[in-house]
Amino acid sequence: MVGVKRDGQTGGASVQPPAGRYPVERSRSSRRRWFIALSILVVIAGLIVAWVGYKSLSDAPVSGSGTGYEIVDDSTVDVQFTVTRSDPSKPAACVVRARSKDGAETGRREVLIPPSQDSAIGVKTTLRTSERAFVGEVYGCSIKVPDYLVAG
Repeated sequence: MVGVKRDGQTGGASVQPPAGRYPVERSRSSRRRWFIALSILVVIAGLIVAWVGYKSLSDAPVSGSGTGYEIVDDSTVDVQFTVTRSDPSKPAACVVRARSKDGAETGRREVLIPPSQDSAIGVKTTLRTSERAFVGEVYGCSIKVPDYLVAG
């Protein structure tokens, strides 16, 4: 009877597992290459996420903030606001709205903010409303000015 050694060999002849039944063991250099490749992909993905986050959360090139409003009558409200731009030489457009006591929008207007020398400029506009306004406010501002606001 042939004796079986502890290392899986019998009497000097090596026993090979059947081909295709067991996975082929990878070399250390192959595993290291996979680790490096995956590490590089994780770093690149992290940089992309950071860049997108920076672009979407960084300061806007223009912003508007309400400084006051006056309810003139049941269908009119005057809204005062300040527009701040990073590049005052470019025009901007702001949407101003009026809301009723229940919060419903009762009037809206787009206002062209022309280029100026100052980065912050005060603006006053009058809104016509469908019912009595409770508040007048700046909804938002953008440097993308619609064609119909630009004087031809």
